[in-house]
Formats: sequence, structure tokens, C-alpha cells
Amino acid sequence: MTGRANSIIIVGGGASGVVLAAHLLKSTNPDLRVTLIEKRPHFGQGIAYSTLLSAHVLNVSAAGMSAYADDPGNFWRWLLERGFATPEQAPVYAPRSIYARYLGELLDDLEAREKQTGRLRLVREESLSITPTASGVEVALANGTSVVAHLAVLATGHDEEPAQGHAIRMGSEADTALDPDRSVMVLGTGLSMVDAFLALEQRGHRGDIIAVSRRGLLPSPHRKGNPIKLDVADIPLGTQLSYFVGWFRDLIKENQKAGIDWRDVVDGLRPFNQKIWQNWPASAKRRFVEHTKAWWDIHRHRMAPEVYARVTEAVQSGRIRLVAGRVVDIAKGGEFTVQVQSRHTQRLETFEVARIYDCSGIVRDISTSSNSVVRSLVDRGLARPDPLRIGLDVSANCETIASDGAVSAKILAVGPLTRGTFFEIDAIPDIRVQCARLSKQLLG
Repeated sequence: MTGRANSIIIVGGGASGVVLAAHLLKSTNPDLRVTLIEKRPHFGQGIAYSTLLSAHVLNVSAAGMSAYADDPGNFWRWLLERGFATPEQAPVYAPRSIYARYLGELLDDLEAREKQTGRLRLVREESLSITPTASGVEVALANGTSVVAHLAVLATGHDEEPAQGHAIRMGSEADTALDPDRSVMVLGTGLSMVDAFLALEQRGHRGDIIAVSRRGLLPSPHRKGNPIKLDVADIPLGTQLSYFVGWFRDLIKENQKAGIDWRDVVDGLRPFNQKIWQNWPASAKRRFVEHTKAWWDIHRHRMAPEVYARVTEAVQSGRIRLVAGRVVDIAKGGEFTVQVQSRHTQRLETFEVARIYDCSGIVRDISTSSNSVVRSLVDRGLARPDPLRIGLDVSANCETIASDGAVSAKILAVGPLTRGTFFEIDAIPDIRVQCARLSKQLLG
């Protein structure tokens, strides 16, 4: 991409959108115009940070949650200044509602600073479509108006609708009052399942929680440590998956013999995760998603220690039952009758549950997204799913790729929508780096 974009629309005002706006507005360009569009009542929250439950804490310590890539201590200082933490408490896993407040104050400060310049405009409305024009793009809104600019960046985050039939999202409108003694099923055993368990406990739910995933594995806990130092030359890029997995296991074993925790090895690899993914052949990427991702996730995406203690106690007491298997049938009567085939024995087990929660994570086909803008772009051929269909197909510069293979300089994307190209792009430490790079790229 060449040249400078003076007017930029960001579609999606959750965490990714606010972080991108903050990086763009670091520019001194007086002609810059940033329009941030969000359908929710509050900016900076999205799905992840809209929770008010104090037990829903960040999965990354405060030291890694700054909105600014070049100021990693920004959020930690913010916590200290407001008395939410003290220096001796580190590491701190702050409630997500506190992080939403941080992003909200950051945006408030930007809005106040740019009030006279007019460089920032906040629009509370749903975006329906993006259409390229001769001079840029036009974003159509649900209220019948539209916004025009040189280009648009999609920052819509995670899909809000459940991917499984009969299942609902925790905290959605469908998540109505429930008999506290009835059993419920949760599809997925990762961090979203943990959130569901904490929310149910907060509500006083006493019934069994049956958590089902292909392998029935829980995420591991964080521990304080120091990531090992790796160089890109140390890493076997572009190999088949089996070779890479063997190399990584050997690396962990070698470091464990020296008394180094496996977490420090996983975290030492983090700066190279996107490069590793991008250098794998398509066959390795597919095999990783289908066979290895579950193991990677429980080691890479970890729980705060205090949350891990609560969850493991619930598992040991039988409050949570972890089931390794797959749902083969769901029948709706007075309750749901769910048949699950065991991964290990292939036998069918039947569960009677009052509700099914979808906490299964990545949407398997982005073309079925419930987001109006994303669906519109795909349906009109202005964007296409990536080869694994877990996000939009984008270039290394975040430019969307149309169904005919044309790369767009007018419609771009950041955050989870770009996971097909970057994979590790769900967490703030990765998103802020992506937003910093894109800001420099767009502003010339």
C-alpha cells in the first residue's frame, strides 16, 4: 500500500477498534479524520469486556495489557494511579470490567483532546455494508445514513452468535433465568467454558455442568516466570507439522532438565508465533487446527492462578464434568436430550440438560458470520474466507482479498477476523502490535 489515507472508518468499536484509533491518533497529521462506529451502547467493550462479573478476570497479567505497543506499562500505571493495584501485587489479573473502564477512559481522553480538531468522530450505530467508491469507501448504517472515507478497517472481533444449533451464548438475550438445580451442557472446555462456569456460580446455579470438547482438556494456570530467549534462526520455519512438534517437545524437555518451566518455553516462542504460522505449508496449518490446536491452546492460553484453583476444585468435586467426545445428536423435548460419543471408547452417552451453552471458540466458517458487514462483503465477493475458513483472507498488510483474488487497498481488517493469516491475533498483546504497524502503514 502506498500513499497516505487522511480519512479512515473503523467498523467496530470494541477493544480492537479503540486500540487502532488510539494508534492512528498518535499521528500529528492535522487532516486526519478517524470515524469509529460501534453498535453497542459503550465503546471499548465488545463481547470480552462487557462482563460486570468480578470473577471474570483478564487471562493476561496487567503488565501485558497496555493498549499501546510502544508503551507496555500504560495499563499497569493506570491501575496503580487509581488504586486498583499496588506494586507488590504483581502479577495482577484485573477484572475485565476494569479493563473496559481503562479503554473507555482512553477513548474519552482522545475525544476530549480531539474535540477542537475534529479528528475523531464516534458513531453509535450498526454498520450494514461497505462499498468501494471511486474515491474511497461508503459504509451504510442501520439508521439509513452512510459514512464515507478513503478506506475502512474491519475491527468487528468475535462472532456474537452461537455456531451450534440449539446452543446459546452466555449472557445473550436468550440466556434467561434457569432452574438452579438443573444440569447444563457447555460445548467447549477452554477459557470461554471457564467464564460460563464462573457466571453460573455467580447466579447461584447448583446443577451439574457437563463440559464437552474433543479432548476434554482444561487450560493450564499461569505462573510467574521469565520467557526463554530465542532467535528466529533457532526455529525450524516452513517444516511439516510433525517435525516442528518434535522439535518443540525436545526444546521443552531440554529446558525442563535445566529447571525451566515449560511456560517459559511457550512464552519464549510467542514473538515468533505468527511467523511460524505464515511459513507453514497449507497442509501443516490444516493439521494443526484439526489435531494439535487443542493441545496448544491449553498451554498457550492460560488461566489466572486463582481462577484455576476454583475450576479444578469444581472438577474434583464433580461440579464440573469434563467429557472428551463429540455431540452426535440433540433432541428438544421438555429439556434437551444430548448424545455424546466418547473419544476414547466410541460409546454413546446420553445427557438430559436444561440448556446448552456454546463456548466452542473459533467459528468454523466465516462466510456464515452473523455480522452484517462481514456477510455482505463475502456475499458480494468483495472479501473471501481464508483457506481454513476461520477468518477473512487478508494480506500480510491486513488488506482484504476478494473472491477473484484482488487485494483491496480500501477495505482492511484487524484482530480476530485476520486469524487465518496471523493466527495468534486474539489477545491484546498481539492486536496492539498489529494496530501499531497498520497505523504506520496507513499514515505513510
